[in-house]
Parts: sequence; C-alpha cells; structure tokens
Amino acid sequence: MRIRLAALFIIVTALMSRPAGAAQLSDAVLADRVAEVVREYVHFGIFDDISIRVENRSVTLNGRVTMPYKRDDIVARVKKVDGVRDLTNNITVLPVSLYDSDLRDRLARAIYGNSAFRHYASMVNPPIHIVVENGRVTLTGMVNSEVEKMLAYSLAQVPGVMSVKNELKTDR
Repeated sequence: MRIRLAALFIIVTALMSRPAGAAQLSDAVLADRVAEVVREYVHFGIFDDISIRVENRSVTLNGRVTMPYKRDDIVARVKKVDGVRDLTNNITVLPVSLYDSDLRDRLARAIYGNSAFRHYASMVNPPIHIVVENGRVTLTGMVNSEVEKMLAYSLAQVPGVMSVKNELKTDR
C-alpha cells in the first residue's frame, strides 16, 4: 500500500511540475517567444544576426554575433523559454577585426544616417542588420519596400567593402 501511495505521489508531482500548456504549444508560438527573448537581449544589436527555426519544440539558432558572450547569453536565455524541448546552437562569433569594426561604423552611418532610414534608426531594435565578416557585408532584416531594400544595398557600397549580399526582406 505504501509503495502504491509513493508511486502515485511521484506521478502526481511530476505531472504538476510540468509547465501548463507546454505540450500543446505550437511551433509558431514558440518561435515568436524565442524571437522576443533574442530581440529583448540588451546586447543584441544591428551588427548581430540570429535566425530561429522551430520544429516539434526543438529550437535551432543560426547566425553571427560580434562577441562570444553574446552567443552564450542568447543560448542561456533561449534555454529558459517555456516549451523549448531541445536547443541546437549554430551561432558563430565573427572574427575580431579593426578593419571590420571600422566598416560596421561607416555602414551604420551611411544607412541609418540617410533620411530614408532615420525613422528606423530611432527604433529600439532597428530592423536592418549589418553583418561584416572579412570586409564582406550581408544586410539582413526587414524594410517596408523594394525601394528601401535597393537603397540600403546602394548605401552599403562604401569604400573598403569587398562585397554586399542583400538579404533584406520586405513587408510585402
């Protein structure tokens, strides 16, 4: 009798300790929660880029960040999101380079200093991300139109840039 009560107590405790609704959480909702956690990370900036894939509550993080602590902090924050079953970390740290750092600053001034993009610059999380690796630039994020997408690409052609890859998406 004692064994049955102990077993019943263990089962009830295990069921009660499980997060409510975690099993019924859709991948889309979980992806939104993870994206929010990444966006709210105070050190995540316009020179970092993270993409999120969720399948059966297994989260995969891809992207590039400028410092190792950012990768570690983001992974730790995502692990705490209710409903994450597994986490695969494919975030790489960009090489430390004074040349790339200078390019990042000049690109940010060129793009966000342009009158067409000033409204983005005033946002808490500006939507255009500028990833620079060994002089090669990748623009990611979201803009309102194809015109803005092409303008950002054009503005990114600053002296010293080896190539520009335009992966900006539009709302449309």
